[in-house]
Amino acid sequence: MDASVGAVQIYYSERLWVPASWWVIGMVFPVSFASAVGLYASPAVSLIASVLTAVAVAGALLAYGRVRIQVDAAGLHAGAALLEWAWAGPAVANDKAATASRLGVGADHSAWLFVRGYVPTSVEVDVADPDDPHPYWLVSTRHPAELLTAIERARQAQPSGH
Repeated sequence: MDASVGAVQIYYSERLWVPASWWVIGMVFPVSFASAVGLYASPAVSLIASVLTAVAVAGALLAYGRVRIQVDAAGLHAGAALLEWAWAGPAVANDKAATASRLGVGADHSAWLFVRGYVPTSVEVDVADPDDPHPYWLVSTRHPAELLTAIERARQAQPSGH
């Protein structure tokens, strides 16, 4: 998944789009809302309310699912957050069971989480900054092995060898 944008080497990029089932469930709401409004208002008002509700639901689903996980020369990006290579410690890919554990009984309450409930796997990256209150980042990904490989490749490519 290597790519270059301008002068920045991108080793990995993934969007965490919401699954199709969320769209189906989400679009049921405008239909039921139109039915409820239709009992008290005219069909035109019901239609307008339904369309506006559908737009709002679609906007929310797009916004929630458009977040990007990216590995580049600067570090690991999870949405707007950045873990720079100077502060990134060892990383591990978590399968479904390990991810569930790290979100449940095996979790550290001070960990930094960038998770989506519809993505069952993750990568965990230790934070090597002693001043950071988060001992590790837990980042949802549909491709934990590829993300882990990209983290290691990007880390090795750093001039400091970090």
